[in-house]
Amino acid sequence: MIEDFEERHHDFDGCFNFRDIGGYLTEDGRRVKWGRYFRAGRQDRMSEADLQRLSQLNVGAQIDLRGNEEISDQGRGPLPEMGADYHHLPVIPEGGREKLSLLVGDTGISGERYLGYLSFGPETWLTLFDILAEQRSDALVIHCTAGKDRTGVSTAFLLSALGVDRKIIEADYLLTNRDVVRQVDFVESTIGLPDDITREQLWVLAGVPETAMSVFLDGLESQYGGAMEYLRQAGVTNDHFDAVRERFLD
Repeated sequence: MIEDFEERHHDFDGCFNFRDIGGYLTEDGRRVKWGRYFRAGRQDRMSEADLQRLSQLNVGAQIDLRGNEEISDQGRGPLPEMGADYHHLPVIPEGGREKLSLLVGDTGISGERYLGYLSFGPETWLTLFDILAEQRSDALVIHCTAGKDRTGVSTAFLLSALGVDRKIIEADYLLTNRDVVRQVDFVESTIGLPDDITREQLWVLAGVPETAMSVFLDGLESQYGGAMEYLRQAGVTNDHFDAVRERFLD
């Protein structure tokens, strides 16, 4: 369904799953602007050449969805030093991973686990839309560690608010799997594979399941009436939605 992966994907040497959501058609015939919203994984391992390329993307804001422990281990990355505003919005709070395991079991990556994110309350999503609704012409980068789960859910909420068809939302999520081999090659050639994980197992960990986003969106529909209704219940207003569409749609 999405045939322009090479155009939207930025193949940085030391950052993976970094891509543009521009160009997607909305149900009312508009298109998502290119160069305004980049979804990504961690950026702390970027090469000097990567940093040069990153500096040309006009990124004015970084939305960091990681927890404090991840940030302590990995750092914030280069964007704040480049002048980007830094926003820390942890999707999973301290102790939250244990709560998720109790709530949905040790399912690994799954749509059920994504729905579990919502059990931590609506504040993250409301704050996210406060930031997305800011009227500015520069780009933002939204990311977690791998740029696929917390970033995938956040991007699904935005694309839903923009009026992008569900099939495209699911297909955009699955583009993560197009960058897995490159990421595994990088890990193997730099820090090496963990002692207890094979290359094939790392492929699975770095990718996403075919059905996870579909299960998540189905859960939103059955439990809340859909992504838009969930966001409204979280406190996102029509003014938010109008501002977000103004910012990100042609």
